[in-house]
Amino acid sequence: MSASRFIKCVTVGDGAVGKTCLLISYTSNTFPTDYVPTVFDNFSANVVVNGATVNLGLWDTAGQEDYNRLRPLSYRGADVFILAFSLISKASYENVSKKWIPELTHYAPGVPIVLVGTKLDLRDDKQFFVDHPGAVPITTAQGEELMKLIGAPSYIECSSKSQEARNQNHIELLRTSFARLLHSFNNICFFLNEMQNVKGVFDAAIRVVLQPPKQKKKKSKAQKACSIL
Repeated sequence: MSASRFIKCVTVGDGAVGKTCLLISYTSNTFPTDYVPTVFDNFSANVVVNGATVNLGLWDTAGQEDYNRLRPLSYRGADVFILAFSLISKASYENVSKKWIPELTHYAPGVPIVLVGTKLDLRDDKQFFVDHPGAVPITTAQGEELMKLIGAPSYIECSSKSQEARNQNHIELLRTSFARLLHSFNNICFFLNEMQNVKGVFDAAIRVVLQPPKQKKKKSKAQKACSIL
């Protein structure tokens, strides 16, 4: 039996967007009620996705500026990044392109990114915006636009809190939908929107590594000249 492939997955994004909650929810099926910045220990386990077994290593990072020098040390050897922003925080949304993409491009060029919008359950919570008048919801269309802007192969919206209510049928629906999209669009950019299943986030990260989107080949100057003639 061949050894499973190891995939290092690193989560990044502004502080308090829910990165640690996402990881805890995925690994333990529980939702932490208190906010404690970056208390998730590195996690490693065998995961089966579409029949392929991989050893998934999860790394948490702190988004606060105090950790700007230390954080990049976690990037070495990364196979994929989960770049998270909050669907109820415009600042975290804007920082994806202003802060995080430049940082990842500098320290880990070429590593694929799965863009994730967190706190989906609060985006449709009217009472939340009454209690937090300064909060601005980010729409699915805005998330998809950002995905195209940064060149990410996938975008997923999720709620770590509602992970507790997920069921096996939802998981199988996600697998089937993804397989159909992958077949229809031949590995080009895909959309996985309004998915509340946290497991889908990490399944997508694994698939991006195992089945990377095909890059469009640029025509050489000689080819362009021939086409003109």
